Amino acid sequence: MSGLAIKPDGIYVDVTFGGGGHSRAIMERLGPNGRLVGMDQDMDAWANRLQDERFTFAHGNFAYLKNFLRYYGIDGVDGILADLGVSFHHFDDVERGFTFRADAPLDMRMNRSAALTAADLLNTYDEERLADILYLYGELRQSRRLASAIVKARPLSTTGQLVDTVRPLLKSYQEKKELSMVFQALRIEVNGELDALRKLLAQSLEVLNPSGRLAIITYHSLEDRMVKNFMRTGNVEGKQQKDFYGRVDTPWHVVTGKVIVPSAEEVERNPRSRSAKLRVAELIDRPVNNSRQQ
Repeated sequence: MSGLAIKPDGIYVDVTFGGGGHSRAIMERLGPNGRLVGMDQDMDAWANRLQDERFTFAHGNFAYLKNFLRYYGIDGVDGILADLGVSFHHFDDVERGFTFRADAPLDMRMNRSAALTAADLLNTYDEERLADILYLYGELRQSRRLASAIVKARPLSTTGQLVDTVRPLLKSYQEKKELSMVFQALRIEVNGELDALRKLLAQSLEVLNPSGRLAIITYHSLEDRMVKNFMRTGNVEGKQQKDFYGRVDTPWHVVTGKVIVPSAEEVERNPRSRSAKLRVAELIDRPVNNSRQQ
């Protein structure tokens, strides 16, 4: 909340509404003329919507943030908050297939109306493509052996079958960590998470008002690297563009010089927050031509 520097009469967007915890904290700081849009692609979040005339719930992926704001007649906002990754709800509802803690259908869709499930992916992608996903999104060194085992074990329909297939190839002393990496890789592909994040970042330049704040909580190195690069240079690749005087030409001022991580007390209360990193940047001014962000 401190990073967002909320103005009582400002307009804010919580693009990962989920259980509504962040949105409630924002609403507490808004005055009667303030406004908040809560977005979520999972329709389950609708049940948590806030009963307040200043609040609008938008069912959709934050990759289309600009279109949703235009639909609701909003030209610019003063702050965007994104809490990336999987919510507690997704993990706790084991039937959604996001966790290896119980045997459940291989689903992993954040938007249940989306076509592709984890089962579809595992049973139809060729071995090379599966290996690439496990290596790029799960950062698993044994990705090719894992992909080969999955192809030989087809068809797979449950998380338990997947765990039984890959477990012999995992290091016993870090089995849970590597299982998490396998599930992370599949989830990212099923939901197109990195592409959606790339689009959100690009659109933030178009919808934030000057001096508006972008606050993003990341949980793994892939998304954190994109966010860090974008806030420092104005593009997710981290390519520096310099002005005539040799200064880095970026539309952002990074508010969090050092990434903010949970305190030891918070991690003890909520072990899932252990890997969370918060980065905040303030938009200096909208670029005249931001085609390089697309």
